[in-house]
Amino acid sequence: MSTISGSAAAVAVRPLEGRSRVVWSLLDAWVICRRNLIQVRRVPELLVFSTIQPVMFVLLFVYVFGGAINVGPGVDYVDFLMPGIFIQTVIFGSMMTGVGLAEDRHRGLIDRFRSLPMSRGALLAGRTLSDLVRNAFVVVIMLLVGIAVGFRFGDTTVIAALVGFALVLLFAYAFSWVSAVIGLSVHNAEAAQSAGFIWVFPLTFASSAFVPVSSMPGWLQAFAEHQPITVTIDATRALFLGGPVASTLAQSLAWCVGLLAIFVPWCISAYRRSTSS
Repeated sequence: MSTISGSAAAVAVRPLEGRSRVVWSLLDAWVICRRNLIQVRRVPELLVFSTIQPVMFVLLFVYVFGGAINVGPGVDYVDFLMPGIFIQTVIFGSMMTGVGLAEDRHRGLIDRFRSLPMSRGALLAGRTLSDLVRNAFVVVIMLLVGIAVGFRFGDTTVIAALVGFALVLLFAYAFSWVSAVIGLSVHNAEAAQSAGFIWVFPLTFASSAFVPVSSMPGWLQAFAEHQPITVTIDATRALFLGGPVASTLAQSLAWCVGLLAIFVPWCISAYRRSTSS
């Protein structure tokens, strides 16, 4: 930890002559991002356990519940399921942003970084970027798991499929900032994890991730059809399997932009007020 903190300090105290503040802000963010990625490499159990849970969801729903769920004619349940699993996986992974920030705050590391002449947003940008990289790696693992259990792309193109994965990661990045606000608002990592999952679980399961929204009670359908997770899953599903995508894609992008517009400034404000507990 001291070595990594020292490298951050070394970058932060370099003179700004010859380079703009934007460049130095990006360099500071990269140092923080690299620090967090090194942590993952040194503690691989974090990545392993974050992958086991979605794998268990895939196996459970495909082989236990899949035969009892009707998703419509001509669509295999595993093809219906995997876009929902991708979104669920990255949302749960995004919750680790708040957990990591809460832990750094509790240990006083945030105060140490704030004492350095580095960009104020570097810690937040570096944390969210490192979690985006980790989420991208987990998505690749889940894609391989999905293919192993029978998932196949439908009547689509390579470009559409890549756009689908880009949308998954953009959505994950937006939710990382939501999680970051939570992490900077509580006193420890356990509280951040609990506060994150309390609202993520209802949003995830009251969506089109595992069952069609049309199978839900009427009062719940109105909520489930328009909440961000459902529209993003539906857009990803259409990009992967083929079908109308313009409306759901536009709604999903609007949700992502809206979340970033609200929670990035909120997170920066919370970071400025934060102190170690």
